[in-house]
Formats: sequence, structure tokens, C-alpha cells
Amino acid sequence: MPAAIYHLYHHPLSPESRLVRLALAERNVSCALAVEKPWEPSAVLRQLNPAAEVPVLVIEQNEDRQIISDPMAICEFLEETHTGTLLGKMPVERAEARRLVGWFNRKMNAEVTRLLIGEKALKRLRGEGEPDSSIIRAGCANVRGHLDYIGWLTERRNWLAGDILTLADLAAGAHLSVVDYLGDVPWNAFPFAKEWYARLKSRPSFRNVLSDYISGFPPPPHYSDLDF
Repeated sequence: MPAAIYHLYHHPLSPESRLVRLALAERNVSCALAVEKPWEPSAVLRQLNPAAEVPVLVIEQNEDRQIISDPMAICEFLEETHTGTLLGKMPVERAEARRLVGWFNRKMNAEVTRLLIGEKALKRLRGEGEPDSSIIRAGCANVRGHLDYIGWLTERRNWLAGDILTLADLAAGAHLSVVDYLGDVPWNAFPFAKEWYARLKSRPSFRNVLSDYISGFPPPPHYSDLDF
């Protein structure tokens, strides 16, 4: 039987898209990437996902075609259809991993990622004028609390949710890598979070994420430096 072909509709500055890319890469699943503009969705994206949001995973095998949207739905699908786990083995571990994914995808996104990416990058890409400096200051202030929490967790655990790497680490890394692309993560003030992120970005799954380049928005020199 021919191998399944994976296509991911994503945007490089979408942390939810990066989460799925990391989850696929951790499972060594090759995937063709198609860039979509969430603020200007194509007819193809609208057809694949009525919400017109990324990421969307399309899996084709023979004449069968599966379409899965929503980042956690995609990650749960991969958990159920591939060997190994990115959620942990015990129910309490899996619950903690899911809790932390929710923390980063909802709380950190609302308090940090959406503010900084929205004002510093997406406004310009959408042609919506100058960024609001007060919103940027709020995002830069809020990221410190999340770095502190990551440091608190990693002082007590090997990875964020426990002894093994899980989707919690990938979700946190997805958001921080997007913010770090803009140079807005004060790593040196949070050594425990920095050490955890250094371990995470050294994994092979991070290679493609660290090679992202958005025209007009070059990342800072330390972005892809594993010894930052």
C-alpha cells in the first residue's frame, strides 16, 4: 500500500501551526507545507476548514483523503495513529500535558504572542498601520511571567509536564520561538527557562522551525543559534 502523503496548511508566525509542525517532526512524519495568510484566507483554506484558520492537516492515501483542523485535534490524531507518545503514559501525566498545552495556547497566546506578533508583524503584513507601543510593552512585560513559570516547572521536572518531553514542551516552544523570532524574549534574565529552551531547540524537530524566514522580518542572530 502506498505511504500516506501529508500536507499542512500553515503560517510561519502561527504558534499553533508550529506546534503541529513540531509534533509531526518528533514523529519523523514528512509533511509538505503550504503557506496561508490567516487574515486573507484562500478559497482552498476556506474549503478545507470553514473556520478559515490554520493549521489544517490533509492526509492522502490512495483515493482516501482526511482533513483535520484545530491544532490539538491534529496532535491527538497523531497520538492515536502513530507509535510512541507525546502526552505521557499515565492518565495524570496526560492530563498535565493537556493542561499546559491549554495554558500556552490560550493564556500565553492572549497575554503575549497575540499582542507582540499582532502589533510587530501582522499589522505590517496586513497593511494596518503603525504598531501600538503600549500593547507591545504589555506583551514584553507579560512574557516574563511565563518564563518564570517555565523556570519554576523545569526546576522541579525534567520537562514541563514531567520526566519526558510532551506536547506541553512543544506548545511552549512554539509560542516562544515565534516571540523569539522578533527578539522579544529576555532569555538571560531567566536561566532555567533558557536552559530548557536550549535543550528543546537542539532537537532535530526544531530544525525546520529555526530555518523559517519571513520576508521583511529577519530574525535576530541568536534565533537559530543553539548556543545562544
